[in-house]
Amino acid sequence: MRTFSYQPSIYPAMMGDVSPQAKSGELVHVYDKNGRPFGAGLYNQYSRVPLRVIHHGEEPVDETIFERWIDRALDLRLNLLELPASTDAFRVIHSDADGLSGLIVDKFGEVLSVQVHSLGIWKRLPTLLSRLHARLGTTKTVIDVDPGVARNEGIRVEEHRSDRINSTKIREHGIRYEVNFDTGHKTGFFCDQRENRRRLGQWVRGKSVLDLCCYSGGFSITAKLLGGAAEVTGVDLDEAAIASARRNANLNQARVEWVHCDAYAYARQMRKDGKQFGVVVLDPPKLIEGREEEDHAEGIAKYEDLNSLGIVITEPAGLLVTCSCSGQLSAEDFERLVIRSAHRVGRKLQFLDRTGAGADHPVMSNCPESRYLKVLWARVF
Repeated sequence: MRTFSYQPSIYPAMMGDVSPQAKSGELVHVYDKNGRPFGAGLYNQYSRVPLRVIHHGEEPVDETIFERWIDRALDLRLNLLELPASTDAFRVIHSDADGLSGLIVDKFGEVLSVQVHSLGIWKRLPTLLSRLHARLGTTKTVIDVDPGVARNEGIRVEEHRSDRINSTKIREHGIRYEVNFDTGHKTGFFCDQRENRRRLGQWVRGKSVLDLCCYSGGFSITAKLLGGAAEVTGVDLDEAAIASARRNANLNQARVEWVHCDAYAYARQMRKDGKQFGVVVLDPPKLIEGREEEDHAEGIAKYEDLNSLGIVITEPAGLLVTCSCSGQLSAEDFERLVIRSAHRVGRKLQFLDRTGAGADHPVMSNCPESRYLKVLWARVF
């Protein structure tokens, strides 16, 4: 190492000498700038992140460390959180937070939905999946590697094939959902909002609910079935998402009005019509796409526009639930922009809570920027 850092992702400028024997995809020893043992990691000389440190400490480790980290991750989900008691859909492996940088695994019923971002993980995937299936009782696998990641990491995607499965059904707090692996985003379903969906259900009884950027209908259906909302409207621009939301509503015999429309355009029309809702949920996709200053500024403007619109169409003393999944936006900056959005339209917010992803999406102290999901709960005055 050229510099001292406990960060799991080590970029070229942070690296010193590399042994000529080190090959891409191998588990390598890592030494600090004084030559003392520092840890171990997965090396890839061709990657933009050539070293992913999976262990910090002087003691030597071998390939069994992957089994140890998998068992540690499963102990959290199965024994401490006891997630199978309330759902059969949860995050199993959360990349750096579970010591397995470059691997994301969600469990959906008997299916493991896998995203790979590292050549070292890719080379060990059959072994890792075998242990996960044995511990979880799952039988099928859907594997996804972004084409850009495959090029940058040197991953040959034809080496591991997904099982032939297009969709599966899951349950969450007594509600059933269909997870579509062909048209769904990320791993197919957003488990990270599970506890926030349940929280919403506690605060909407008898109210009118607007769910902007509703995706496959999680907040909408929960508001209706668990919360007893009087009326629920879900809006999304993605036609496949609306079709999925309709199927999920039908699965549960939930009466929800689904609108295929741009969230901004719909909210502006509601403002023009003077229509307001008792509860407004804003859960847009990631609006800050890159690290460049112009990307950040553009994303902030979009967040402020959406929040201003959502606040205006929330009834006085109504509930606003606003979310951001942009990792480049801190919780403090998100709260500040939401406050600006409210004051810009002459409203004030009474904050009730600030939440994030469920505990199956943990955050390691050496990688706090992975706390990507921010959710603000506030009454509008």
